This record gives sequence, C-alpha cells and structure tokens, in this order.
Amino acid sequence: MSTSILRTADAWYVAAGAAATKIGTAATTTGELLADRAAIAAAAAGPAIDRVEDLVLVSPVTAPCRVVAQMTNFASHVTDSGMNPRTVPLTFFRKTSGSIAGPFHDIVKPAHVNLLDYEVEIGLVVGRPIPVGTDLTAGSLHEYVAGLVVANDVSARDIQLPKTQFYEAKSYPTFTPVGPALVLLEPGELRRFTDLRLRLSVNGTIRQDSVVGGDMIYRPLEALQALTRFQRLEPGDLVLTGTPAGTALSAPSKPVEIIGSLLPPALKWKLFFKGQAKNAKYLADGDVVEAAVATDDGAIDLGTQRTIVRYAR
Repeated sequence: MSTSILRTADAWYVAAGAAATKIGTAATTTGELLADRAAIAAAAAGPAIDRVEDLVLVSPVTAPCRVVAQMTNFASHVTDSGMNPRTVPLTFFRKTSGSIAGPFHDIVKPAHVNLLDYEVEIGLVVGRPIPVGTDLTAGSLHEYVAGLVVANDVSARDIQLPKTQFYEAKSYPTFTPVGPALVLLEPGELRRFTDLRLRLSVNGTIRQDSVVGGDMIYRPLEALQALTRFQRLEPGDLVLTGTPAGTALSAPSKPVEIIGSLLPPALKWKLFFKGQAKNAKYLADGDVVEAAVATDDGAIDLGTQRTIVRYAR
C-alpha cells in the first residue's frame, strides 16, 4: 500500500485521508527523509493527530536537486506538435531546481514573458543513488524509484521557441509546482504506472486528460536506462516524464508551416507570436490551474495541486 508524504516548512508528515501524522525525523531534504524509512514507518503506524487541511504545504521535493525532464514523450502531444510519434527520439532537458514551488503557491509570470503555458506531468523521485552505468531492469526499478509526484512544467513559450532551448524558458522561480504529496510505492504498485491518469484544468475547464498506458512513448524503465548512461542520479532527484496533448501551444497548420519556413527567422517569429497572442489558452493573470494524477479506481492517488497565476508588474 502506498504511503503519502507531505511537507511543511518545518516538518514532514504521513497522510492518511484527511488526517496526518508528524514524522519524527531530523531530515531536512527529501534524500535524507527517504533514508529514514524507520521514521516513516513509525509515523504510518502511529495515531493521526493533525488535519491535512490545517497544514501549509510546500513541495515534498526539496531543492537543490537535479530536475531532469523528458521531452515530447506522449504520442498525443507529439502529434499536436506536428511530429511523428513513431520516429520521435528519447531526449531530455534540464530545469533548475530553483524553479520548484509548492502545490498551492502562486505561479509568477516574469514581466518580460508573454506566452505562459502549462504541462501536467508525473515526476519520478529517486530513492537511492544511480551511478552512471547502473544496470536497471524491470525487476529492480522499484529499488531506485522511491515514489511519484504531480508536477507542472510551466513554460515561457516566447522565450523557449526563438532560442531553441528549454533551460531558461522552464526555469524561472515557481515554474515547477510539485506535490501536494510524495507518494511512496510498494514494489508491486509501480506496475500500475500505466494506469495513471493525468488531468489539468484552467478555471475549471479541462485542458489535459490522458492515461499513461495509451499515450506515453518512453516509460520510466527505458527512460532511466537511457539517462543513466551519462547522468548520475541521487536520492531526492526529480525526473519529469512528459505531458499529453492540450497545452496552449500547438503546431501551425501545414500550409502556414511551409510559408513560415520561407521567411527570414525574425519575421517568421514576429508573425508566429502575433498569432499566438490571440490564443486564449495561454495563462492569464488570476487563472486557477489544477493538476492531478491518479488511477481511475483511486488505488494510487498523487493528489491535486491548485495554483494561481500572478503577473509580475
């Protein structure tokens, strides 16, 4: 049975429904907490004293840590981006952990950003060191993936696209809301990863809704096998696994794409962003974004984060 871990500014908790039990640990980082399994087990077995609704929750993944993300990893999103899911490669990009924010904190758009987008994702939280060259198998994956979190890979599209790089556009403070819970899984539960449904709404209107099994291209085992050919991972590191279709950004029609390819880059981007400025799906000041991940039967539930978009002045 999974264990839901919550974090406030000064303590860790095990949650069971609406109740929570404080974990007796000196851990200050996610990695340190994951090493203190005895304290987690004791809290899970102890009496629930606190109410979850009374806790001021912050991200259960602490910074600094590595934040690595898979790129175009859902067939629906790949198609929506104008690419072929059968030929898209397994690729990664990095985000700064300074972008991590709590599940109910505001998403703050910098004043110079114009096109703010959302991407609900499942985050893998590493539970033990994974040195480069580690032989990961289906039978050992649960030894390295401690648990899962809901994440939102917030993106400044007008920064991302002209620069053809992701790091800056996805790394501003508050651009990675994480939580509310870090859900630690039992070995057998990781097999149900493909049953997880990702959902994101803006102001109550569903924008993204997809089940992993029918949409995700490269699943955690294959992704981590590729990643650990060159990247060491440590306990508490976060690996984001991609997003389904439904983001504000989508590929232009083929005729528009062909015409755009004939234009000078500066003019092409000017016209593209002029058109995108009319797209009402981009996040506006005051928008309420809710992101959730769970199996349809509720057996595994990572919770729902609720964030409000604020425009910096």
